[in-house]
Amino acid sequence: MRVLVVEDETKLAVLLRQGLRREGMGVDVAATGEDAVMRATATDYDVILLDVMLPGQDGFEVCRQLRAKQVWSPTLMLTALDDVDDRVRGLDSGADDYLAKPFSFQELMARIRALVRRGAHPRPTLLSVGELRLDPATRRVAYRDRELSLTAREFAMLELFMRRPGEVLTRFELLEHVWDDSYENRSNVIDVYVGYLRDKLERDAIETVRGVGYRLRV
Repeated sequence: MRVLVVEDETKLAVLLRQGLRREGMGVDVAATGEDAVMRATATDYDVILLDVMLPGQDGFEVCRQLRAKQVWSPTLMLTALDDVDDRVRGLDSGADDYLAKPFSFQELMARIRALVRRGAHPRPTLLSVGELRLDPATRRVAYRDRELSLTAREFAMLELFMRRPGEVLTRFELLEHVWDDSYENRSNVIDVYVGYLRDKLERDAIETVRGVGYRLRV
């Protein structure tokens, strides 16, 4: 396993490198955000340990840049910033986990193992399909540079379509992901909301696959 440690505090970086190497891992160290981006785009790391308070680009910006460059290495933010807003900001920037300093090495290793189990599959912070853009964190949607106003249900349905572009989603799948069991009037609600989205996008933006369901055109 190869790990990138992004940490500007020399003492902590040395301790992390020594501890991880004792666990049999290959470890590279970057002291700045710019160096981290360069290394992570050139090497396929199994895990990135990313400090937030870095000189130059901070960890939030580094994470955003890596995800924008299609670097999907599981990323764990290590930081002394531990209020709710900072944790939310870190996760919304593309990090997979967040660990506040000081931390135990045993917990760090457990979190690394959990991240490796999840793998490095694509998980963009911003969804993009053609000229359609959706930001789950800010709940903003734009189509052809025109911002759309969507209800919570419309947003949830469109997000599901955009996470699986080109795939046919059955009415049952759409119901299960957007509505819960407490919603009783489920007979034609999918057709109605697909109609709402078509009105705000284009009539052919969502295709009907007869006898199966609907598909977002790619």
